[in-house]
Amino acid sequence: MEEAGNFIERIIEDDLASGRVPGNTIVTRFPPEPNGYLHIGHIKSICLNFGLAQKYNGVCHLRLDDTNPAKEETEYIDSIKSDIRWLGFDWGEHEYYASDYYDTLYEIAVRLIKEGKAYVDSLSPEEVKLYRGTLTQPGKNSPDRDRSVEENLRLFEEMRQGKHPEGKYVLRAKLDMASPNINMRDPALYRIKFESHPRTGDKWCVYPMYDFTHPISDAIEGITHSICTLEFEDHRPAYDWATSIDGIEHTPHQYEFARLNINHMVLSKRKLLQMVNMGLVDGWDDPRMPTVSGIRRRGYSPESMRDFVRRVGVAKVESVVDYSLMEFCVREDLNKRARRVMVVLDPIKLVIDNYPAGQTEMIEADNNPEDPSAGKRLIPFSGELYIEREDFAVDPPKGYHRLYVGNEIRLKHAYYVTATGYETDADGNVTVVHCTYDPESRGGTTPDNRKVRGTSHWVSADAAISAEIRQYDKLFSAEDPGARTGNYLDDLNPDSLKVLTGAKLEPSLADAVPGQYLQFMRSGYYMADSKDSRPDHLVFNRTVTLKDSWEKLKQKLNSPA
Repeated sequence: MEEAGNFIERIIEDDLASGRVPGNTIVTRFPPEPNGYLHIGHIKSICLNFGLAQKYNGVCHLRLDDTNPAKEETEYIDSIKSDIRWLGFDWGEHEYYASDYYDTLYEIAVRLIKEGKAYVDSLSPEEVKLYRGTLTQPGKNSPDRDRSVEENLRLFEEMRQGKHPEGKYVLRAKLDMASPNINMRDPALYRIKFESHPRTGDKWCVYPMYDFTHPISDAIEGITHSICTLEFEDHRPAYDWATSIDGIEHTPHQYEFARLNINHMVLSKRKLLQMVNMGLVDGWDDPRMPTVSGIRRRGYSPESMRDFVRRVGVAKVESVVDYSLMEFCVREDLNKRARRVMVVLDPIKLVIDNYPAGQTEMIEADNNPEDPSAGKRLIPFSGELYIEREDFAVDPPKGYHRLYVGNEIRLKHAYYVTATGYETDADGNVTVVHCTYDPESRGGTTPDNRKVRGTSHWVSADAAISAEIRQYDKLFSAEDPGARTGNYLDDLNPDSLKVLTGAKLEPSLADAVPGQYLQFMRSGYYMADSKDSRPDHLVFNRTVTLKDSWEKLKQKLNSPA
């Protein structure tokens, strides 16, 4: 067994060594609410819970805490499962739902009423808030707190039968309205809700509250280590109360860790849903969204995200992770796996005047110099090519090593060429560059071993294919969206998406499909779009640039004049 690293691993190892774990098998769970798509913050919890189970030969359950049918959809359930599998984890036979336990939860609620530990309350939401008190002032008892057991049983049964409208009554635990922990001041256990449930249909019109359902579900499933984020720390007394109810045989323990916060990002399902509903993004899987489906569509690899959360670590104190660390992990991984290809994003034509007319030859190129096993491919080369507009200058600045009249450069994998002239349109824009090539320089070497300082990628004009290129960037321009104005939408980055329609690609990309990691030379990492790309209209998403242009820009702006 590996040595324990974070504080949760040390707790588990102590529990295993002392025999506090039943059967000496730890059982964790990942319990998302199916009311939206998973986001990057969930990846930390997924990797932690499934990773601990793997490390200590335990079991990790997937449980959908589906207690609010008004916000839950089968679409969300399907996406959650897909995202977890994409990350490389599987729950096997251990797929559960809080709704599996509705009958048991209802029986427990009835038993609490019979024992005088729960009551039906008719206070309005506004009155409940008023009676609850504040963080510094105790609450006061509801006038309904002393209802008789018989009346509470009757009203609760009427609630279950649908005889009362939503908001008329709630079932509350009879705990302590003077508790210093506001979550222990007679928390609600059940509310009336006339919503059809994705799994139970119209069987129920009363639904258990999350803070009642979640711990009891853990207990029923035999969870040994209930791991959650720090925002639930104040809920731990309510968790411990629920799992100590008479008749519950297993008592799990809750442990809190710091959630994942990343600058330039919003990780709130409520806010993400708001952007989707307002049409500010192209759905939950928009490649700019911090959802797992969004980053997958954008071209992030699961390996890079597992590496990212490993580097972030597990701690007890909240902190904010720099966006550049995540992109660094993506680049590190894609550099090893992405196939190198030549794509000209802003093309101008390069005509080799002394190249044999009508001739096309095949040039051999490495698919990935970092991975010899990736093999090689053949690329067509002809007398008319496309190169990047920025690779030719009429009046080159000092230190410019690309093409200009009289200068020689290397065409990647192919020949040395020397610019001899150029053509312009009516506005003075360069449209064609003329050059000559050295036939003895094929492959990038010459008999006299002369050296050149510039190298350009290219695409044969005859064989080039076209595609739509989507250049994605950060969705928010501010490090802390909303901090300045109070509205996170004020910090949306207007340049988070730029679409290029005139790009020219080497013909091998005609068969590119989602899931293939690509590096467009000198541009960045890309992937075919899983939603919009098709053989007759190729669409590629930029995953990440080759270098962090944002960091370079910030350094330039902050440097002394």
